[in-house]
Order: sequence, then C-alpha cells, then structure tokens
Amino acid sequence: MEILTLDKKDLSLRLPVIVKDSLKSEVKELKFIGGGSFGKVFRAELSDGRVIAVKAFIKKGGQYQEASQLRKLSENTTVNMPEVLFGYADEKTAVMGMSFIEGENALNPKFLLKSKEKKEKFARDVVSGMLQWHSVKGEKYGVLENPCYDTWLEYYKKEKQQPWLKALSELCDKGKYSKKSLELLKKATEIFDEVAKEPSSPVLIHGDLNIMNIMVDSESFELTGFIDPCGSMWADREYDLFQLLNMWGTKYGIYEEYKRQCPLSEYADFRVAYYGAMHEAAMRLSGGITVPVWEEMNNMRLKREMKKIR
Repeated sequence: MEILTLDKKDLSLRLPVIVKDSLKSEVKELKFIGGGSFGKVFRAELSDGRVIAVKAFIKKGGQYQEASQLRKLSENTTVNMPEVLFGYADEKTAVMGMSFIEGENALNPKFLLKSKEKKEKFARDVVSGMLQWHSVKGEKYGVLENPCYDTWLEYYKKEKQQPWLKALSELCDKGKYSKKSLELLKKATEIFDEVAKEPSSPVLIHGDLNIMNIMVDSESFELTGFIDPCGSMWADREYDLFQLLNMWGTKYGIYEEYKRQCPLSEYADFRVAYYGAMHEAAMRLSGGITVPVWEEMNNMRLKREMKKIR
C-alpha cells in the first residue's frame, strides 16, 4: 500500500471540502481529536446539525478496509459502533466519514480512580460485547473477505509469525532491534508452536480492542462504544484478548472477566502473552507507534508465562 503524508494543517483545509462533496453539508467546525498508528481523526460539526468523525488514513485503501470491518462488527454486537457514512480517495488522501461516538476512551488515567464496582461493570459490558462477536463462527481462518486457512496455526505462522521474525532479525542485524528481545521471541516461538496445536474454531474478532478503542461516558464510566478495528478477521478467539492487557488494561480486569465468563484453553495465558509481545515488536515493521515501556511490559509478561510452562 502507498504511504500518505498526514499533515494536520493541510488536512484541516481539505477535509471540509471532501465532507461537503460527500455529504452535501457544510463543515461548521473541524477539530483534530487524536490519532494512532495508522491515521488521524477529526470531529466535524455540520451545518445540518450532525456531528461526525472523519478519519484520514496513512495507507491508501485503509479507509475501505476499515469500513468493511466496521460494518461486519456492527452487525454482530449490540454495543454502539461508528456507522460508515462515506469513503473517499484521491492521490493525496484516503478518508472515511463515520458517525461520532460520544465519550472518552478508557485510556484516560482519571478512570483508574473509579470505584471497584464501576470497573467491574465496565469489564462485564466489554466482555459481553466481545462474546457476541466470538459467537459468530466462520468456515476458515483469515481476512474477512476471503479466509482460506484450515487451521489457526497455519494462518498465524505464515501470515504473521514467520515474516515478523524474519524482518525483526534483519532489523537486529542492522542494530535497530534488541538482540535480547529477538532471542526471547524465538525461544517463546518454540513453545508456542507446540501449545498452539490445541483445536479451535474460527470466530469474528475486533483485532485491536485495547482500552484506547473503548469509549466510555466521562462521568458515569458507562460503556458508550467500540471504535477503530484493526485486523478484524476470522481467528482463534484468544487472539482477540492480548490487547485487553495492553497499556493499563489490566487495571480494569477485562481479561480476567473474559476468562470467568468463557473459559480458555490450557495454555491461554502464555499464548495471549506471546501474541502481545509479537504484536508489539511487529509495530516496528508496519510504521505503527512504538512505546518502549509497553514493549518491555509485554516482554516481561511473556517471560513470566514461559517460566510457568517450563
């Protein structure tokens, strides 16, 4: 995919024109509200009274891929998710317009001060929404549009594990990735390839449900919606769980609540830790945001789980 330059000043000039052409309504106010590894998001107030979110993607085609994922996920959960309003592409821009989900993302540290009861309800509500996806069965593993793998291990090794480790080894040779971290991932991979042979079924997953993509009411801490799928696919359901532990997601107990509601496989804690460490390392390869402290936290969790198996 072609990589685009996302300049906020340039986007603030061009997005109102794109929105007007797409929705036939003037943009009264456009405000940048944040961005992640693969795009920047703006809040737009329209002259017809609507409030929408407009996302500019760093990769061409990203707007259509995410739109497809949002539609599929929205059809299969009662939790509020953005409705896709339009997609747009030209030589400089890849944009998607969608309905705006009110609230703040749960990454805000102020929510750590909420009561135990509110955190527990939040965890239950998140898990309830996830389990609705995980009850939707597919025939094979892989991308939503064309899953073609008979086993999860076959898919994960060919599409993620092997190419990631090869690319990380090349970075390590250039002095751009830690040799210590690479050795940890290689040792963990030997264990993973054995324990991942447990049977599973392909289910619908979000792919990036960390607390940054979970929206809550700023006062009540009630769940208001899920946003920003990334890599939604037909997968082993345990692959959807490592993001619950990222950042300070552990403080809300969502992963533990999931295990209470839906028991996991024998080596789930190790597998989830492995997915998390591998994913965090792979962010270096995709142009995503890398945060050393989060990477180290994932590696430490993986080391702990490896010791339990040995």
